[in-house]
Order: sequence, then C-alpha cells, then structure tokens
Amino acid sequence: MANIGLLIAGGAGNRMHQDIPKQFLTVNERPVIVYTLEAFEKHPEIDAIAVVCIQGWEQVLWAYAKQFNIQKLQYVVPGGKNGQDSIRNGVFELEKHFAPDDIVLIHDAIRPMISAEIISDNIRVAREYGNATTVIPCAEAMLETEDGVASTGSYPRDRLKRTQTPQAFHIGDICDLHRRALEAGIVNSVASCTLMIEMGERVYFSSGSEKNIKLTTVEDIDIFKALLGARRSDWLKD
Repeated sequence: MANIGLLIAGGAGNRMHQDIPKQFLTVNERPVIVYTLEAFEKHPEIDAIAVVCIQGWEQVLWAYAKQFNIQKLQYVVPGGKNGQDSIRNGVFELEKHFAPDDIVLIHDAIRPMISAEIISDNIRVAREYGNATTVIPCAEAMLETEDGVASTGSYPRDRLKRTQTPQAFHIGDICDLHRRALEAGIVNSVASCTLMIEMGERVYFSSGSEKNIKLTTVEDIDIFKALLGARRSDWLKD
C-alpha cells in the first residue's frame, strides 16, 4: 500500500501582499515549498509526491525539484478556483495512477515545518481508522460572539481541536467524497476534514505541533525564520 504526499500550492497568497505566491517566497535561500517538499522527500514511508500548483508556476516548481534533488515528485496538477477545487483536482489525478486503498496525505505547501513524527502519525491513524486529521489542543479561552465586537459567552476549550495538515485518506474514499459533495452542491468547504463532516462522515485525530505553522501573513514568515534558526542551533549541538 503506497503513501502519497499531495501538497496544495494553488493559492496566490494575497494576504502576504507580495508579487510572488507565498509558497514560492525565498526564506534563507530556499523557497518555502522546497522545505515542505524536502520533509516528504526524506520520510521513508512516503512513496511519491504530487503538487497542486498555481497556474504559471509549474515549470518553476519542476526546476526547484531538480535543483534541490526532490526525486519523489511525480505529478504537478493545475490549481482550482478555491481550496476544495484544488484538492479535488489533485486527488482525481492520483486516482488515475494509484490503487483505491493507497493513502494520500493532503498537506498545505505553506506548512514547511512539518516533522517526520507528524507524517508518521498521520499515516498510522489513517491506516487504523480510514482517515486522519492532524490536530493540536486548544490552549486559549474561546469566546462566542454575534457581532465580532463583544462577547457574553464562552465555549469549553477541552471540546475543541485546532486542525492542521496533513489530512490523510484512502484515495478511493476521498475521491468518492468529492463526487458526492459536488452532487450535494458543496463547492467551497474550507478543508478536507470539514468536507468530511459536512458529508456526515467521522474524522479521526493524529498528533500535530505548534511548530507546524501555516504561513499566511508576513508575521508568520518571521516566526518561520525563528523556528529555522532554532532548528539549526539544535543541529549544531548534535
């Protein structure tokens, strides 16, 4: 049974206010997406990598894969008009090349600090339960609001999980889910796990990390640089 990493890099990243899509921004002489690719490339349980890529950047991606020796990259798929669209494009392409029982790990290309442990646990849970969503505990107090200005109610944080990626599924199951969602008129679910729930399915948790950040704003890039610096210091100690 194969495990395929599907990196979603179809977004333009408008919140960064940069001319370059955020997944291709260079941090410490490496594009963000290369850090993510390398995590899947180095993981012994990952057999292949596919990328859903923003239009016009496909050849740049292949060039980076060659430059940084990403040998597991096999497929580059066009992005869609939103996240659900892009993921559907990716899993439908993988369906042509892999068995229904094979596992696809759907991951944000702009989560470059993903660890081997997160990938391993995502695969483990998906094999045991049929799917896996990477989560971390909710540590903050959660307030309810009607108007976005004030609150008179709270929600118990022990009943909440913060979702991350990867989110793993059998290829046959996730393709079937997307087909059923289209028939039901669900076209803009924010994540694979929310699509599962909207379609009446149960999702199972694997372990994430506070370090597995999503690069959405310029401030996130600063945090990413700090995490890279800390990781480099650990390497030097070893």
